[in-house]
Order: sequence, then structure tokens, then C-alpha cells
Amino acid sequence: MAIEIKELHIKINVNDSSTPKPTKSGNKDGNLISECVEQVMKIVERKKER
Repeated sequence: MAIEIKELHIKINVNDSSTPKPTKSGNKDGNLISECVEQVMKIVERKKER
């Protein structure tokens, strides 16, 4: 016999009191993110051309 789930409740507690700690590789992360964005944009442009 199959079980069917009709509702799913998820509860999450978020604590805003902590602040993110800066890392020493902040510049590296920024370069990595910008490179990823560039590659994604190239892929999107290639899909538009098709």
C-alpha cells in the first residue's frame, strides 16, 4: 500500500545575532564569482543564438 503525503511543514529558526567573518581570500572569492558569472552569461548567449 502506498503512502501519500498531502502536506509537509518545515520549520527553520534563523539567528541573526552572528555576523559573517571575513576571510583572507576575499579577493579570490570575488574573482571566482565574477568568472563563474561570465561563463554562465556566455552559455546563456549561446543558447539564445540557437
